[in-house]
Amino acid sequence: MDTNDPLDFEVEDDLLKCPPINNKRKKIIGLDDLLKDHYIEQDKLLEKRNKQKKKAKTKAKKIESSYDDEDSKEARLTRIVEKCHNQLTAFGEEQEIPPWGVKVFGDKKAFPPLESPDLGSCNLLQSFLNNKLNSMVELTADKGDIFLEGLLVNGWLSKLAYLCGHVEKTVAIWAFNTMLYSSKEELCNSSSDFWCAILSSEKEVDQAPVKVDWFPEYMDIRRALDIYGFLFKFSSSAKPNNLDSDIEGPPQNIRAWIRCVTACCLIRSKKAIFSTVEAEEIVEIIICLFLDRQFQGLLVLLNDCMEAIVNYFTDQEWCSSCENIAKFIACRVSKDLNCIQTIECISEANSRCKQLRSAVAYQTLLSCFDGVNSGEEILRSLTQINFKDKNCDFYNMYIHLVLTENWVLSNSLIEDNPVIYEMFSLYLQHCSTLISATNLRSYASKVRHRASYLLHFSIYK
Repeated sequence: MDTNDPLDFEVEDDLLKCPPINNKRKKIIGLDDLLKDHYIEQDKLLEKRNKQKKKAKTKAKKIESSYDDEDSKEARLTRIVEKCHNQLTAFGEEQEIPPWGVKVFGDKKAFPPLESPDLGSCNLLQSFLNNKLNSMVELTADKGDIFLEGLLVNGWLSKLAYLCGHVEKTVAIWAFNTMLYSSKEELCNSSSDFWCAILSSEKEVDQAPVKVDWFPEYMDIRRALDIYGFLFKFSSSAKPNNLDSDIEGPPQNIRAWIRCVTACCLIRSKKAIFSTVEAEEIVEIIICLFLDRQFQGLLVLLNDCMEAIVNYFTDQEWCSSCENIAKFIACRVSKDLNCIQTIECISEANSRCKQLRSAVAYQTLLSCFDGVNSGEEILRSLTQINFKDKNCDFYNMYIHLVLTENWVLSNSLIEDNPVIYEMFSLYLQHCSTLISATNLRSYASKVRHRASYLLHFSIYK
């Protein structure tokens, strides 16, 4: 082994190896080379920009084509909607059904002047005037009305009536006129409370009766309605534009009027203020008030008044009076949604209200069909309706269905007549099965659904 040869570990170690000597000379970069490289870079940038523009154009074309697709879809959808509308039109034009509602108040009259009781003829005022405490009250002849109003508003007038056990005629008339014709809401409400308290004392058994020298008569109550502008000869068949009339609604005193009528009805056992004919007219008036949409906020008062006046009749009077009221309402109310509202405003709280509801529905049905004189003939006419006829009026059919429902189901006497029930069940079966679910004519689905419900939950319950 030569002494100049590398050792074994020196051969294996890369760090001890000598790098090869590069004998090549570095090339000198000239100005032409730099310029050439610059042009190459410019070409690359230009090519890159062209590619970006091309991509942007391609994307814009895609968006434009998508917009075109959306436009075409919208056009197709429009054509489909028009086609469906034309098909619906082929079934029959949609009816414009006016809403229920009648204006039962017209032009008002001026309220009569409120006359205060004469100080000389009013024992109540004289007792205060002659009392030694009058120095504190300072009651004088010209302040009698202010003094009475103060007693009325503070509730002392009714307490004095209970203590004395007596209400004088002058005080009773003054409080009654104040209740119906005062423009001050506080006085109107207070006098209403006074009269309701006095009238309610008449029916109390465990309370000493209060002697009242004067009670209102029907003409006094009717005169108030006439001053308020109540249309005693209105007709619900008038044009719908009456609903948009500029005539103001009923005065606030109508609340007191309703409460007073209710209280007068509740003392029938001790004092009959109304005759049978007058009580019938009050029932008719209350039903007419239900038809005015302005009374939607007074439904509780109207319902209480309706129940009170219906129970006002004796058992002997009620049978004929119920029929008389039903005939009047059937002739007065038009055969549209108003006649349905007339039925539904009569509650089913007691047997008499149910009987009245059934009687009004029955008399209205008789007036809907010419030459029909019995319930069997009504149902026979209904079951003979051809539902496939293009001229079939489902709106009138719906009205007849609601009327028939209330006539049959609200009358307990019909339960003993199986013929009526069988014919009514057959009529409901026709309505629920012969009217197709695809029948899109106005009120067709309402007739089918209501008949199906009655058939399953009212007839065979």
